[in-house]
Amino acid sequence: MPRFGRKWLFTFLIIIVGMYMYYGNRTIEVTSMDIHSSKIPPSFNGYKIVQLSDVHDSKFGEHHSDVIEKVVNVEPDAIFITGDLIDRNRYDLEQSLDLVNGLKDIAPIYYVTGNHEISTNDQLHIQEELTRLGVHVLSDEFMLIENAYGERMLIGGIEDPLNSVLEDEEATRISLNKTFNDASDRVFKILLAHRPEQFEVYVDYDIDLIFSGHTHGGQIRLPFIGGVFAPGQGWFPTYLSGHYEKQETQMIVSRGLGNSVIPIRLFNQPEIIVVTLQVNKE
Repeated sequence: MPRFGRKWLFTFLIIIVGMYMYYGNRTIEVTSMDIHSSKIPPSFNGYKIVQLSDVHDSKFGEHHSDVIEKVVNVEPDAIFITGDLIDRNRYDLEQSLDLVNGLKDIAPIYYVTGNHEISTNDQLHIQEELTRLGVHVLSDEFMLIENAYGERMLIGGIEDPLNSVLEDEEATRISLNKTFNDASDRVFKILLAHRPEQFEVYVDYDIDLIFSGHTHGGQIRLPFIGGVFAPGQGWFPTYLSGHYEKQETQMIVSRGLGNSVIPIRLFNQPEIIVVTLQVNKE
């Protein structure tokens, strides 16, 4: 091939790669899945949850219109935000509160902190601002949600282990003890917890369903291999994204929406998760 032709081919490939990178970082995938359990109250069959995680002060559209429009189209019964709403490296609380403000009239919002909220040393202020907007901030505590039929489910949330001087596993166990100390074993228990690497601990506490994030889907994902690295798990992590199950415990891990230290994603589109609860008859 003549040198002139090679130059244009190289330029064309650069343009294609650039367009793919832009699309893969600035558009959002909606991932839908069903969760089946015989412990889900019958009247909660079809209950729909939107999970947003690891926003990291990102912005999709004017006033977050791309995210808000997709959530509106889902018509959820609840919205879960599973930590790292903000980013410690480019902290812009007002921008992230603008997202929450656009979501708050769609469905009740439940939130737990991630490691980035704690790293800002502004965690209490963040929680106060979210509470002011009507968000249910779960800090080592649970809430019972009851529908018109008088049936109930439990939603608990634990603080990120970074909020403790203890080792992560020990801090997680203490948080779980505090959160579920007064919870009935018979109620369907949902946990919001930023760290998926503590899955074995969640299993020990017989949690029915966990919503987690933190991994960014591995940030860079390789075809046929998956995510390369996740904080708390290292190279080629076990709990990366999607659905995991052990014994009677199920966990959903979101790839999240934003980026932090590494500014781009590769083969790893930002994600909103939609979970529909389905009752299994015993």
